[in-house]
Amino acid sequence: MMKYGRVFNFSAGPAIMPEEVLEDIAAEVLNYRGSGMSVMEMSHRSQVFQTIRDKAEADLRELMGIPDQYKVLFIQGGGTVQFAMVPMNLMKNGTACYIETGAWSQKAIPEARRYGEVIVPASSADSQFSYIPDCSSLDIPENTDYVYICENETINGIAWHTLPDTKGKTLVSDQSSLFLSRPCDVSRYGLIWAGLQKNVGPAGMSVVIIREDLLRDDLPQYVPTYLRYKIHAENDSLYNTPNCWAIYCCGKVFRYLLDNGGLEAQAKRNEEKAAVLYDFLDGSHYFQATAAKEDRSLMNVRFVTPSKEEDAAVIAAAKAAGFENLKGHKSVGGLRASIYNAMPKAGVEALADFLRKYEKK
Repeated sequence: MMKYGRVFNFSAGPAIMPEEVLEDIAAEVLNYRGSGMSVMEMSHRSQVFQTIRDKAEADLRELMGIPDQYKVLFIQGGGTVQFAMVPMNLMKNGTACYIETGAWSQKAIPEARRYGEVIVPASSADSQFSYIPDCSSLDIPENTDYVYICENETINGIAWHTLPDTKGKTLVSDQSSLFLSRPCDVSRYGLIWAGLQKNVGPAGMSVVIIREDLLRDDLPQYVPTYLRYKIHAENDSLYNTPNCWAIYCCGKVFRYLLDNGGLEAQAKRNEEKAAVLYDFLDGSHYFQATAAKEDRSLMNVRFVTPSKEEDAAVIAAAKAAGFENLKGHKSVGGLRASIYNAMPKAGVEALADFLRKYEKK
């Protein structure tokens, strides 16, 4: 059990946030730094909020080492909005390649097909998305506008550890569930987007990091004003009232990560705590990890027992012991422990100990 009677929350999202950040937010919720009001109440056009927004962007740029030729956008909505915004804004020739590695890349494909041709040059559907396909020599047409990946698939617990060879074409990545969990060379991407409810902050917003040359004036007339990346870039994400609360909370998390060693230190912490759970699963005769070892996610650990009935029994026993949200996604079943940045190593150790004792029984 954590402080304040909080449980160990293994939800895939909305997910756990650092307690230190939540304490800081709680202290400011009624009166933000002498302003006499909450961030939830203040004008997005005020100097106070402008400072919050600017600080959040500056800290994210420092944290990721974002080059000057990239814009940072805070856009309302989560992944479902970005599934459409990406092809709306980037399909210039009308063709894109999507690597199919799980439910979230699958969901992005039909959205993109509304705006052009989608080619799937590689897929791991043949094994229920338990691995990342070899993408070292993809067949990518010359007129391809971009190559799209979901860098961490939360449902099946697999992640990219080597980026695909895009043959010089723009790489677009959905980083939602591993965003800020490890260092990232932003210059290798044309566009990175991340829904923030998994590894950063509250639901309702995405961060988009986009190279300036991809901001287009020549979009089709049907693209709504709000869904144009260039509009957000020209207005510093203040074209309309943004999700002020989410920007404020995310800014707190960005600062927290900087104060705790940056992404290199966070990656080391994530590797250590994931090893605790995977090492247990690899030695178990009752529980089995489902993802290929070389493609395992450090954020979402999916595993199963010998039957659906036993899966359900373990989930119920775990909940009674204070381990919440271990039920796997409805589409695949089983169990899933999401161990994002904010999950302490002690929480993973406690879960592994619980599962070890359960197996002995």
